[in-house]
Amino acid sequence: MTRDRIIVVTGTDTDVGKTVFAAGLAAVTGASYWKPIQAGLEAGGDSASVQALGVRRVLPEAYRLTTPCSPHRAAALDGIRIDVERLALPPVAGPLVVEGAGGVLVPVDGDLLYADLLARWGAQTVLVARTALGTINHSLLSLEALRARGVPILGIAFVGPEMPDSEQTIARLGRVRRLGRLPWLDPLDAASLAAAFRQGFDVEAFK
Repeated sequence: MTRDRIIVVTGTDTDVGKTVFAAGLAAVTGASYWKPIQAGLEAGGDSASVQALGVRRVLPEAYRLTTPCSPHRAAALDGIRIDVERLALPPVAGPLVVEGAGGVLVPVDGDLLYADLLARWGAQTVLVARTALGTINHSLLSLEALRARGVPILGIAFVGPEMPDSEQTIARLGRVRRLGRLPWLDPLDAASLAAAFRQGFDVEAFK
């Protein structure tokens, strides 16, 4: 599979909405979804969540770790060591959306950070950021970390209430394309997510 049919979704932090964004992206583009490392198994993990949000094909994780924390620590608590070779991008028919864990500098194992793994993959990457207070600093730092490793950046996607100044400032100072924004959804289900994604983003930008 060519790298231009793979989009990696990473975040400025944990709980910024990247799972919901990844689910919306995979659902509206008909892509497969893969989360290579799941840390924390409550309610079935993120793979179960994206399936409930309308993603038809969800690939099994390379690692399912019990504790909701950094992958390197969650693996240690489970008494295993993460083998980076198992994290190679899987061959699939059609497009693929890959979701990372936590922020871009979260340790995967030993000295390997998620940003290093993204650089190995070499696929187009979307940075997901909150629109909440502190997002300018977190977003710009994350963009610098990705660029320092040569990670191809497709753009930045925001999640939360509209904050035009923060969003425009990040796009300008970070020299990054603003892809769009998802509001917090209540209720959150497959139908509401698909509608909000199509309203908030140009789907063609991801193809």
